[in-house]
Amino acid sequence: MMKHFEVNALRVALQTRWLGQQVFYQAEVGSTNDELKKLGETTAVSPGALFITDYQNRGRGRFDRRWEAPPGTSLLFSLLLRPDWPGEQNGWLTMMASLAVAEAIQSQTGLAARIKWPNDVVLPVDGNWRKVCGILLEGEMTEDGRCRQAILGVGLNVNIPAAVLPTGTTPATSLWVASGQQVSRLALLLDVLVRLENLLDAAVDGRSPQPAWKHQLMMLGQPVTATYADGGVQMVGTAVGVDEWGHLLLQTADGHQHTILAADVTLRAV
Repeated sequence: MMKHFEVNALRVALQTRWLGQQVFYQAEVGSTNDELKKLGETTAVSPGALFITDYQNRGRGRFDRRWEAPPGTSLLFSLLLRPDWPGEQNGWLTMMASLAVAEAIQSQTGLAARIKWPNDVVLPVDGNWRKVCGILLEGEMTEDGRCRQAILGVGLNVNIPAAVLPTGTTPATSLWVASGQQVSRLALLLDVLVRLENLLDAAVDGRSPQPAWKHQLMMLGQPVTATYADGGVQMVGTAVGVDEWGHLLLQTADGHQHTILAADVTLRAV
């Protein structure tokens, strides 16, 4: 039997000022991003609205990949945001979400969560990095290139047993598998929302999340392979840094530095 998320307890315990104050819940949906987008088209949805579910049957990640998790085991939610800033600044949203998740995991479990560029949260398990959280940002721009609306989707593996972990390009884990004990989804979500709201408020005031996000990246200075979605073209080199918008700076063996906007980036053996 599915263990339903404690939505009423969330409403009572929430300590944010605006983020997550409007909560929508369904036990099962196709995709929380899609559901929140549809709600925004037909309902008075406030900035910061939260849509949460116990099971997604059409969950997806970057490059339209499937994101699957057994019912009632994970944090699966989306947030509607309307920051009044240039579209290129939307990269800050994925920075802030991954940073808030990584810090909340560290606080709630003591696990050494880090960020895999650009927006996955990973954990060290048996000497290897394994994915515990994926983030999907979908934005709508105005004609003059400003952000009209952004929907930020988060899929975090909380209490998934090892035998049914999802498969993907990066091997997966869950907080239960990595820590050896089950974790409260409610406590974890409350922590994430407080941290994310603080980061969002700071960003609106002009304070970039990039320095703190960069500090949590696990592949800087490491040899990596960047694989592009369009045909699998690869580039190999060293991840030497990130720019202010979160693009990866990759230096190839010929000494040239390339700016990677979107690709799968994996550590490679030296």
